[in-house]
Amino acid sequence: MIAAGIDIGSVSTEMVVMKNGKLFASCIQETGSNSRSATERIMERVYSETGLSPDDIDFIVTTGYGRKAAGIGKKNVTELSCHARGAWHLNNEVRFVIDIGGQDSKVIKVSRGGKTLDFLMNDKCAAGTGRFLEVMARALEVNIEEMGEIALKAHGSVTISSMCTVFAESEVVSLIAEGNPREEIIRGLMNSIASRVAGMVHRIGLQEPVMLTGGVALNRGVVKALEEKLGTTISVPSNPQIVGALGAALFAMDEQEGQ
Repeated sequence: MIAAGIDIGSVSTEMVVMKNGKLFASCIQETGSNSRSATERIMERVYSETGLSPDDIDFIVTTGYGRKAAGIGKKNVTELSCHARGAWHLNNEVRFVIDIGGQDSKVIKVSRGGKTLDFLMNDKCAAGTGRFLEVMARALEVNIEEMGEIALKAHGSVTISSMCTVFAESEVVSLIAEGNPREEIIRGLMNSIASRVAGMVHRIGLQEPVMLTGGVALNRGVVKALEEKLGTTISVPSNPQIVGALGAALFAMDEQEGQ
């Protein structure tokens, strides 16, 4: 049996294929301006790389920002449910998931079995997301992939008073002009993100163990800042961007087995 999950986010789209209950293939690419086109493109890429054809996949579940607009798949499931399910599948001890994506962030309390017990979601503001970091990287003239490692080298940090992306960018430019070390500014940005996310976590109550998912989980500076703010160890899966698509694929497996 072959099942697939596709997570169509505002910034990136991920696809996971499960074969006989095991991960068979995964793929990540930019979403672009059209959710349906992004879904079609990633499916074509997976078919090309794996040798599969559309007829080989028994059931597809879509999730994410563009799940309804994609118009593909037999069922769509919320990204909250898919992240909870995917994270629990990777580690069935996990009881809390923090997902920081391109343009939103969410915190999810997870039950045994990978079901969502409670959650909070920030999808109205780019503050504390991947987009926020992209804007700050441009202002600092550094590669976004290097920001986490640079932050870890800082001996101190500066306080970023604004979490609004526009105002924070102006603040960063001013801090550079004042001669503040870039690594300390970046560390300050990581602390700001961690403070915002920690506030969401505390509103629904932290449960351990904790897993961090989404593209920002690849930033070691953010992971460290979050661990310090929350006072706990945070696990990061080897490919944190595909957790939502993995959860969708697992739901697809359930549907197929039910039939």
